[in-house]
Amino acid sequence: MLTKNVGGLDRVVRIVVGLALILGFFLNPEASLRWLYLIGIVPLATGLLQTCPAYSLFGLNTCPLRKN
Repeated sequence: MLTKNVGGLDRVVRIVVGLALILGFFLNPEASLRWLYLIGIVPLATGLLQTCPAYSLFGLNTCPLRKN
């Protein structure tokens, strides 16, 4: 299972940026490189799933520590 390593403000920013890029895909049909807006799927997915493979690769974690 993937460990959660995206949290807080980082997660919100990823979701907003991802949605904005995907919205741009639909609102800008004349753009020659319109398909590049679909890159927004990546930040949206990592924000929703709270896990980022690049963070795991570099040992980063923005999730707050949980107390049991």
